[in-house]
Amino acid sequence: MTTTQDKKAGPPRWLVKGVAPVAKAVAGRRWFPLWGVVHHVGRRSGIRYSVPVALVPVARDDVFLIGLPWGARTNWAQNVLGAGGARVTWKGQDWSATAPRLVGAQEAATLAKPVMRRLVGSGRFPAFIVLAH
Repeated sequence: MTTTQDKKAGPPRWLVKGVAPVAKAVAGRRWFPLWGVVHHVGRRSGIRYSVPVALVPVARDDVFLIGLPWGARTNWAQNVLGAGGARVTWKGQDWSATAPRLVGAQEAATLAKPVMRRLVGSGRFPAFIVLAH
């Protein structure tokens, strides 16, 4: 049995329309380190996209950790996995992000800063994507 969530991974359109303008305005800026922008190419269309994302603070300085609240089938995540990487704008700088991989809450919690581990490991996010930089 498939559910609507199984058929289409992603946030409700009304939420995107309401939040997107604010997210695009602040994501990737030096003064707003919680959000970054993932720049990727559509795996089928070849169209370039820029998606604002919330970055989980990590204990290491060589990876990005991004929660996938809508699941691993989220289009941008599938595009990044298919391409083998993306460009991430974070703290006002562009980073080459490579070696993408999906991880579960437990592995993500080990990467997160101690203050975030409980939230990350709680299972509220069905998946995370890790990118090396």
